[in-house]
Amino acid sequence: MSTKDTGSVQVYDSTSIKVLEGLEAVRLRPAMYIGSTGDTGLHHLVYEVVDNSVDEALAGYCTEVNVTIHEDDSITVIDNGRGIPVDLHEDEGISAAEVVMTKLHAGGKFDSNSYKVSGGLHGVGVSCVNALSEVLQLEIWRDGGTWEQEYGRGIPKAPLERTGKAGRKTGTKITFKPDSSIMDATKFNFDTLSQRLRELAFLNKGLKITLTDEREEPARSTEFQFNGGIAEFIKHLNRGKSVLHDKPIYFEGERELPNGGTLTMEVALQYNDSYSESVFSFANNINTVDGGSHLSGFRSALTRTINFAGQQAGLFKDVKENLTGDDVREGLTAVVSVKLPQPQFEGQTKGKLNSDIQGYVVQFINEKLGEYFDKNPSVMRKIVSKAIDAARAREAARKARDLTRRKGALDSGGLPGKLSDCQEKDPERCELFLVEGESAGGTAKSGRDRRYQAILPLKGKILNVEKARYDKMLGHEEIRAMITAIGTGIGKDDFDPARLRYHKIIIMTDADVDGSHIRTLLLTFFFRHMQELIKRGNIFVAQPPLYRIKRGKTEKYIKDDKEFTREILRRATENLKVELAGHTVLEGTELRNFLMQLDEFQITWRRLERRLRDPRVVEILARAELAIDSKADFSEEKNLKEVYDALKAVNVEAELKHEEEHSAWMVTFKDPTNAERLINLELAGQPEYRRLRSLARQAAKYNQPPFTAVKENQREALPNWRELLAYVKNEGTREVNIQRYKGLGEMNAEQLWETTMNAETRTLLKVSLEDLVQSDQIFTTLMGEDVESRRKFIEENALDVRNLDV
Repeated sequence: MSTKDTGSVQVYDSTSIKVLEGLEAVRLRPAMYIGSTGDTGLHHLVYEVVDNSVDEALAGYCTEVNVTIHEDDSITVIDNGRGIPVDLHEDEGISAAEVVMTKLHAGGKFDSNSYKVSGGLHGVGVSCVNALSEVLQLEIWRDGGTWEQEYGRGIPKAPLERTGKAGRKTGTKITFKPDSSIMDATKFNFDTLSQRLRELAFLNKGLKITLTDEREEPARSTEFQFNGGIAEFIKHLNRGKSVLHDKPIYFEGERELPNGGTLTMEVALQYNDSYSESVFSFANNINTVDGGSHLSGFRSALTRTINFAGQQAGLFKDVKENLTGDDVREGLTAVVSVKLPQPQFEGQTKGKLNSDIQGYVVQFINEKLGEYFDKNPSVMRKIVSKAIDAARAREAARKARDLTRRKGALDSGGLPGKLSDCQEKDPERCELFLVEGESAGGTAKSGRDRRYQAILPLKGKILNVEKARYDKMLGHEEIRAMITAIGTGIGKDDFDPARLRYHKIIIMTDADVDGSHIRTLLLTFFFRHMQELIKRGNIFVAQPPLYRIKRGKTEKYIKDDKEFTREILRRATENLKVELAGHTVLEGTELRNFLMQLDEFQITWRRLERRLRDPRVVEILARAELAIDSKADFSEEKNLKEVYDALKAVNVEAELKHEEEHSAWMVTFKDPTNAERLINLELAGQPEYRRLRSLARQAAKYNQPPFTAVKENQREALPNWRELLAYVKNEGTREVNIQRYKGLGEMNAEQLWETTMNAETRTLLKVSLEDLVQSDQIFTTLMGEDVESRRKFIEENALDVRNLDV
């Protein structure tokens, strides 16, 4: 027996813990257990620990999960669940907590009475995290006590020990630091974790999840809690899109399974005016990217119910045949979430649900969606009308495709005339360069290795497929040429990646605004219509150089502004020392790092100055000693009084005010045009403000003017950091010839080959798809119709822009 039935309450203690095997193999073959030792595997370690906490929430015992990234890239996860059992495990002779932490496939999830539903990667659980951590600290609050234990690389340093009282507090705290001797990646990405934790909060309505990053100053924190669950998820996915009906359609239900378990189903859907579908399916909180029986059930029931509703309402008088699945899913955003005991998955990453629940889902959707349509006929008519439009467009696209195929335009037998093909016939060895402009195309043709490199020059900007229907897209000459050259065909019926003629498709555009736009248009096309090629790793972006630095007979090509600055500073500091006011002497790497900080500081300063319009104000806000970063700082009057006094001292007209809405202090001032501007919490949340403050603190250690530059016994006095930076940059560009390339056509064929096309010397960026939800939103925001959401996105991400030529 694994549980004790005391009335109807299932007891969760050491007898609930089942052990299947030991830990030895994990450190030897980590990729078998967490997918990889790179970024993906690293973040899976966090998900494993968080999944334990979420399972407690699913069981009804946990309402809050807190995740913290510490300065040393260790992670702490705290929940307020029941706490891992601490009593002695009869079979193992050690505490149940130690069994969970040190035995692979050990835990309450293998006992169907302890957890009715659970997620987690292959159930390897937290023991896998322990095995791959340099150090792991466990703290448990349970049965009125606090219990602690520490592990090193999966081995306990001492038995579990009771260290104090906990009162009524319950829960588990796990802090771990990944083992750098095994993990290739050890630096956590805030946004990657944020996406998954947001997803979990959507999928588990009411669960509060917080994520804090202590590596930033001040600490960056975000909280996720959605009482509307996946209905709110749909609203999140449809941000920036024009929707057909205001409220998402939502329903949930349960069905008893033959094995005595319960299947819980949740579905939310909403239509928008786009031409693509975004349907996400989950089983026990795991994103089943390859679908499965729950998604198949949803799709077939949706097609059937919409066809039935349209026929009953007499809406198909002018339609010759039933609507297809593609017709009814055009413009659909949906989330299908099921929770079931002991689900069967396919593949290493649990990408597909194999459990046979399709019949239950079909019945559930038919019933619930049918009822919804009966009660909301106006919404039903809008949805059916959109599907009929999609059917007509599908027919028009088919005719367009047939016509172009008859002309040979989409058939690899009739390749486009401007394609300069390669001699090699093995697709694995072939590369296709999509080149911006006819002139650059000509240079690329001359510079390529014609044995395995093909060139397709593209004229002008291709169609933005985010805003275009299928038939219009097929009518666009440059897109047709691409489809033909690539060889896979296009559309659900015709696309076949096995027919791909080049296993590397390389986007090669200029390093300016137009080049970036063309690259984005091409990526939008691949994301919306050939996404499988991105998933297979066939799409790349060339990195043509932005600069050439020549000194004598030596040349160096440099890809971006940051690398250019680094190279200039490296040259300048080879025999340079800088004395600070406090007589500290900087040289070598330490000096270069300080100067790189100053360069970014100057760039960020200029951005903030464009916002505030007064350099005197920015000068004050850049003072590292001021406490004007967090909400707590702005709630203290004395902190803002210091800013106010400093502004008055440099003759800026200012006022100190209390902001009732946020219960915070702020300073208003008049800029040189007499417009009123604010130093308040909203400003403190802006990326350029946060970055300026962070850089000011980082540079404060060495930013001690006046500076003295010493080079070959010559001394140069420099009154401030600006003069220092200008002096060093000037030294770095002496006696060198610098050429800045704005276009590929400015390089001759030999230079283009050497810098951008030669596999031995070039740098390529591989286009990968890490987060489908996030990628879908970014393409919708940047390439869709909603101007306001695009403006907001650009403002929030302005600091990430590089190589902007206007």
